[in-house]
Amino acid sequence: MIGKNRILVVGGGSWDTANIKMLSDNPVKKEIYWWMRSETAADHIRQFGHNPNYLSSIEIKVPPQNISTNLRSLIGEADIILLNVPAAFLKEALSGISSDDFVGKKVVSAIKGIVPDENMIIGEFINKHYGVSFDDFMVISGPCHAEEVALEKLSYLTIASGDTELAAEFAGMINTRYINTTVSDDIWGTEYAAVLKNVYAIASGICHGVGYGDNFQSVLISNAIRELERFVAAVHPIDRDIKESAYLGDLLVTAYSNFSRNRTFGNMIGKGYTVKSAQLEMNMIAEGYYAVNCLHQVNKQYHVHMPICNAVYAILYEKRNPSLEMKHLAGQLS
Repeated sequence: MIGKNRILVVGGGSWDTANIKMLSDNPVKKEIYWWMRSETAADHIRQFGHNPNYLSSIEIKVPPQNISTNLRSLIGEADIILLNVPAAFLKEALSGISSDDFVGKKVVSAIKGIVPDENMIIGEFINKHYGVSFDDFMVISGPCHAEEVALEKLSYLTIASGDTELAAEFAGMINTRYINTTVSDDIWGTEYAAVLKNVYAIASGICHGVGYGDNFQSVLISNAIRELERFVAAVHPIDRDIKESAYLGDLLVTAYSNFSRNRTFGNMIGKGYTVKSAQLEMNMIAEGYYAVNCLHQVNKQYHVHMPICNAVYAILYEKRNPSLEMKHLAGQLS
């Protein structure tokens, strides 16, 4: 059981802001806390009730005294810690936080990435370094874009945990008239699917950038879901239906939507941008860029046939020509 329904959201981006909105709009009584890296942004929200940098149309209903840049203090207040900083910066965000700070806490990850250097998904990392049991850990997966949450368009989320009763309890705290939730026990599959779909969205964007059309995109994504299925089956072989929303649905929305930052990033790479210039122009983190390198390292253990991931890795990290690499990939798809 969760306890006193005191929830801390860690991170200041668009999905964090959407999480705040969902938690606030849900009728279950709760106390919401918000950690932000930037004191300037935190102070703006305290004064004006809007995030100045992301989804600024959302009215923030968190009490000003509950918004802080002091993470340890906020963790001490919370029963549930919802992590939502980019995976590449998670270790930095948790600097100075020890396993003692997580004792008695439930941890939720809304992060769609792998911790670099560690090459671990978030659940694995939090379990190993902070001693949080998989029965006290939850994953939020899509398909769901923060921008559509801000517009209150009907969206679906899957909550996965080693303890499905805990997942159901937390799901009941974020359901709204525009958010439907389902529960799963597949932490590994949903986490890795959320990571992989960002890589496939980059591939989709690259293909668009170099001139491929919708016909090829459909073949690409058809192959992507099979590649995803092969990988999660190798990493965590349980009975799962890859056509469920947490897997196929999340892949589709990330690969096709104009709200997808990973697809946007890939499109820019396909049009000739360097990685650095694309990142600077977007001013947002495309998790798939970091993830594909981590996946490349992880797959050295499993040896899964992953031609799409390999093509994206070759373009981003080996600086292969996007047009030539996608032409080579096209010859491997069916």
